[in-house]
Amino acid sequence: MEAAVTSHKSVETAAPAPAALSDQGAEAARRGALAGAPGAAAAPGAAAAAAAERAASRGLWISSTYFAEGLPYAIAHKVAGEFFTAAGASLQIIGLVSLYGLPWNLKFLWSPLVDLHGSARRWLVGAEIALAVILLGLAATAESGALGLVAALFGLVAVAAATHDIAVDGFYLQALDKDAQAAFSGLRVGAYRLALLAGALLVAFAGWASFGASFAVAAAALALLAGAHAAGLPRPAAAPAPGAAASGAAAGAAAPGAVGLRRYVEPFRVFLRQPRIASSLAFILCYRAGDALMFAMSSPLLKDLGLDTAARGNVAGVGTVASIAGSTLGGVVIKRWGLARTIFPIALLQSLAILLYVALAWLRPALPWIVALVTLEQLAAGIGTAVLVVFLMRRCVDGYKSSHFAIGSALMSVSATFAGSVSGYLAAGVGFTAFFAIAFAASIPGVVLSRWVPRE
Repeated sequence: MEAAVTSHKSVETAAPAPAALSDQGAEAARRGALAGAPGAAAAPGAAAAAAAERAASRGLWISSTYFAEGLPYAIAHKVAGEFFTAAGASLQIIGLVSLYGLPWNLKFLWSPLVDLHGSARRWLVGAEIALAVILLGLAATAESGALGLVAALFGLVAVAAATHDIAVDGFYLQALDKDAQAAFSGLRVGAYRLALLAGALLVAFAGWASFGASFAVAAAALALLAGAHAAGLPRPAAAPAPGAAASGAAAGAAAPGAVGLRRYVEPFRVFLRQPRIASSLAFILCYRAGDALMFAMSSPLLKDLGLDTAARGNVAGVGTVASIAGSTLGGVVIKRWGLARTIFPIALLQSLAILLYVALAWLRPALPWIVALVTLEQLAAGIGTAVLVVFLMRRCVDGYKSSHFAIGSALMSVSATFAGSVSGYLAAGVGFTAFFAIAFAASIPGVVLSRWVPRE
């Protein structure tokens, strides 16, 4: 369900890290073969080996960074909701957990800072360290009964995680060309959803041990990832912002404050000048609205069907595995047939899958059927997420990719935050069956808009 999501600075001059060396070695071998360097006669095998090594290196850092992006998202959304569900909170309070999505809604406001100050790589590692520290705080307070303090710490997790999203997505867009971005989209989304699986496992572990222990495990994982990324991430060169030379020449004639404001505003202006931007914005806002309503009340529904915390974690884990498979399948489908031919049928599939939750609420089936229906819905949701990720990447302009992906993914999460925050009140008023039917209706505008947006 998630979402979801970026950055480009001057070249860093420190010594290349190990992962960077493998990328550079592969590129050097390729260039040597193309240039007819000595030994080029043996190039086919060497070039193939270098390409495989480069792909493996890329796959490793893409997987680890997007796992690190997805884990705190899972904690701020899924684990937080389960924490308050286990604490006996009302449907209204559980629905308000969706407000932890506000930092993702608003991250575009500080996304230019990632482009303008430091590098995406440094922001990425720094945010992971901050998240590890905050999660240690949650581990220390989760069992204290101080729910106000726990709620505040979840809020800090959300702010740090949204900032981390900006850096991770920008690093991905900076380090890969357009073709590679599309080719690795399935892996990217799959790694993110693997982190959502880890979130489900944290819930199951909390049911067996405690939420404090779960948060301690998450803190250790993010600390290890921060160390690995500090040591091993590549150091790609940055693409200059469009018009950077001209603005640099004019900087001497303008007040420093005016120049800074112009640099801050420019990413927004460039984003909004893209062709058919109105339909793109409407699509981004509406695409996940139905899913967001459904997701916010999924745990209370499962609790109402008789599943305890550990069982809910296990069911969510199985569903997340299906969503990983779906995201990978979605990436393959989009790569083979293109975004233009797949965006509408996949949007329709995602919408129809919400009806499975209507069936769950209405029929109240036994556990095997609950697992089957949740699994099918999550498979469709994974395929749907891959389409949205590729669509957002196509809306990013060179030089502003951190800012543009942050803008797009922030808009995507607006519907999730708004719909989720009212979901508890709506479900309490109409009952689960009618509520999930309303969630299906909320998904229809996104399906319709998929016919009107830019396709490439």
